[in-house]
Amino acid sequence: MSRSSKKGPYMDPNIEKKISKQKADDGPIKTWSRACAISPEMIGYTFMVHNGKDFIKVKPTEEMIGHKLGEFSPTRKFVKHGGKIQKEVEKKAAAK
Repeated sequence: MSRSSKKGPYMDPNIEKKISKQKADDGPIKTWSRACAISPEMIGYTFMVHNGKDFIKVKPTEEMIGHKLGEFSPTRKFVKHGGKIQKEVEKKAAAK
């Protein structure tokens, strides 16, 4: 279920403070607020978004406006399928 349209997008007040204090070319802004919506004021800044284990760099662009910061910081790591058989196939392909 999405947020009520009369409330507007969620903006974390801490991130707003950090943006107003910092210049665009300074270091990245560290945040744990994955639910914060990307606004036009965020363009040009680099954010370090926590994914549960470590921080992922996110640099918002114009296409990202309206999306959440957490969408660009995946929490799950994909491990390829196949197991032993796949490894053997890859070794044969690399040998050729």
